[in-house]
Amino acid sequence: MSATSVTNANGQAITTVGIIGAGTMGNGIAQACATSGVNVVMVDISDAAVAKGIAALSGSLDRLIKKDKITVADKEAALARVKGSTDYADLAVAQLVIEAATENFELKVKILKQLDTLLPADVLIATNTSSISITQLAAVTQRADRFIGMHFFNPVPMMALVEIIRGLQTSDATHAAVAALAVTLGKTPITVKNAPGFVVNRILVPMINEALFVLAEGLATAEDIDAGMKLGCNQPIGPLALADMIGLDVCLAVMNVYLTEYGDSKYRPCPLLKEMVAAGRLGRKTGQGVYTY
Repeated sequence: MSATSVTNANGQAITTVGIIGAGTMGNGIAQACATSGVNVVMVDISDAAVAKGIAALSGSLDRLIKKDKITVADKEAALARVKGSTDYADLAVAQLVIEAATENFELKVKILKQLDTLLPADVLIATNTSSISITQLAAVTQRADRFIGMHFFNPVPMMALVEIIRGLQTSDATHAAVAALAVTLGKTPITVKNAPGFVVNRILVPMINEALFVLAEGLATAEDIDAGMKLGCNQPIGPLALADMIGLDVCLAVMNVYLTEYGDSKYRPCPLLKEMVAAGRLGRKTGQGVYTY
């Protein structure tokens, strides 16, 4: 499917995608778009942040060249499709804008209200949130029917999955347009109803929490727990190593959200997880978590 064959909810071709945030997720989404023939306007708060995002995108393309996945000409063509900016006004050419800012409700609301005011009424807005209610975010805009969740997975260029999350107000046309775009980007979309954790993280993080219970109870060493899940369940990385990669503080925050939102004790965070976070052992980013780095 070519980029120009994908249309928004009003039948306009989606040839340009705006992206808010040039960080890890933002520049990854930009790469997926640009390498699929879709133009990108990537906006962040400073020239330095934008430059850093484009440099990260360029470096990622260089690694693909080394692996003979793309050519130098492919890289140059992709970079030519990406415009960096600090001005929301530059998003006016987009048919879809994906908000990929930090996972903070107040920040996302501020950005979405700005976008809603500045963008033409027919422009679709998606959020890359991994945990915040799509229905709640949609409600702060005047285009709730044209608002949707588009949850990419890190690293975006490599991960095939996109969760397409419908809020209560999301129209069928909006869902169809965004799902079609995901396919154009070489991704496999799954459709998800709005609920804490959506599908993947709803299953994944409690699994990590249970692995920490197994570790705390002394049933096996961390290495053996991870080896068991890798070899017995064909997982590419064990749950404890993955917890360190995600950040134990993030895992704890997610479990607390589930416990609060669902009110079910099965989502209680493992005491060892709480203790490790209290000790500042958050995983790779602090040099120590379940493992030492």
